[in-house]
Amino acid sequence: MKIESIERGNYYHIYNRGNNGADVFFEHENYLHFLRLYDKYMDVISETFAWCLMRNHFHILIYFKEVREMGTNAEIKPGVYKDPSRQLSHLFNSYTQAVNKRYNRTGSIFERTFERKRIDSEDYLRKVIYYIHNNPVAHGAVQEIKDYPWSSYKAIISQETSILNKEQVLDLFGDKENFIAYHNQKDGGG
Repeated sequence: MKIESIERGNYYHIYNRGNNGADVFFEHENYLHFLRLYDKYMDVISETFAWCLMRNHFHILIYFKEVREMGTNAEIKPGVYKDPSRQLSHLFNSYTQAVNKRYNRTGSIFERTFERKRIDSEDYLRKVIYYIHNNPVAHGAVQEIKDYPWSSYKAIISQETSILNKEQVLDLFGDKENFIAYHNQKDGGG
């Protein structure tokens, strides 16, 4: 099976699960550490639109910036623009190393290759945002999207600063009230 390459200037649904479906997050601190690493490796090269971390898998909706969109951020060495796939690999490898060290284990945590699907329309973008936020409901972790602590749903509707491109996400749905209404539908608006 050929793996789709990641091209800058596009939105992608990135997801992966634990090796053989095993857990990848074991305690509260693991979720926080993954998000810190995500910010470290992905902030400069991307914009985040939605995320959800489940015990044995994760979903991220991300836009990979064109080189010209990255500006002159101090974290980017002059003339060096980081490859999106390589940055994702650094993120997953760093997280794996931290978990292995903390729990005195060896080997990979995630399946070998992360999955990616390019998003090609605004309608698909809205549906993927809903899909990501509804994942805990679909897997029986909670009854309502708003009750799951490890997704971007609450951050999008809050006033707090986050790594998310909240304004653009809300604009996709019209406004915050429509975003909430769309997410309260059992079929995700479609």
